[in-house]
Amino acid sequence: MSAAFKSHGWHQRLREAKFIDAGHKDGLMTVHPSVRSHPSWPRLVELVRNLAFIDGGSDDAFTLASGRNSRWFFDTKPVMMHPESTHHLGALFNLRMDDLGVDFVGGLELGAVPLTAIAVATSHATTPRLGFMVRKEAKGRGGRKTNNPPGIEGSSLENGGTIVIVEDVTTTGGSAIKAVERIHQGTSCKVVAVISIVDREEGAKEAFADAGIHFESIMTRSDVAGQ
Repeated sequence: MSAAFKSHGWHQRLREAKFIDAGHKDGLMTVHPSVRSHPSWPRLVELVRNLAFIDGGSDDAFTLASGRNSRWFFDTKPVMMHPESTHHLGALFNLRMDDLGVDFVGGLELGAVPLTAIAVATSHATTPRLGFMVRKEAKGRGGRKTNNPPGIEGSSLENGGTIVIVEDVTTTGGSAIKAVERIHQGTSCKVVAVISIVDREEGAKEAFADAGIHFESIMTRSDVAGQ
C-alpha cells in the first residue's frame, strides 16, 4: 500500500471523526456518538463516578497538579486497576482506535502506561495494535533493540505508522501535546488523535484545536458530575 494511499485513508477517517453536539455552545464535542451509544458507556461513567471522582462543593476545593484550583477531583488509577472498568475501557478505546485505523497506542508516563496496556491487551485479533510509553524525561541512549529515540520505550516505532496518544484525565492538554511533539520530532510516525478517559472541560479542547490535533474523550466532567 502506498504512503499516499495510507495518508488519504487516515485523513478520511479524521474527517469522518468530526462530530457535532448541539449541547455545546461551539458545536464541537469530545465524546463520539458511537461511544455514548455503546453498551459499556453508562456503566463506565458510573464506575468513574464511584471510584475516581469527588465533588468538593466549591471552586477552590482542590489544587490540581497544574496549580489550578478546582471544585472537581479525579483520580482514575482505581478505574484503570479495576477488573470491570478495564473491560469497558478496552472496549471503548478500541472502538475508536479501530475506527481511526491506527497502528500504535501510547502516551506519557504515568497515567497513560496502564491505559496503554489495557488498550493493547483488549485489542481485537483482527485489528491488533502495539503499545509504547513516553517518559517525561528521556533516559539513556534510546532503544538498543527497538531503535526508538531516548525516552520512547516499548514497541519499535522505527518503521513509522499511525498513533493514538491516550491520557487518563485531560485538563489543559499540555502533557499530551508534549507527547505528540516528542513523537513527531523523534520518529516518522503520525499522531492522528489524542483520546482521554475524562475531559475536565477546562480548555483542552480549544488547546488541541489550536495545535491542530484531533481530540476525543470517553466522557466529560459533566457526564460524571451530572451537570
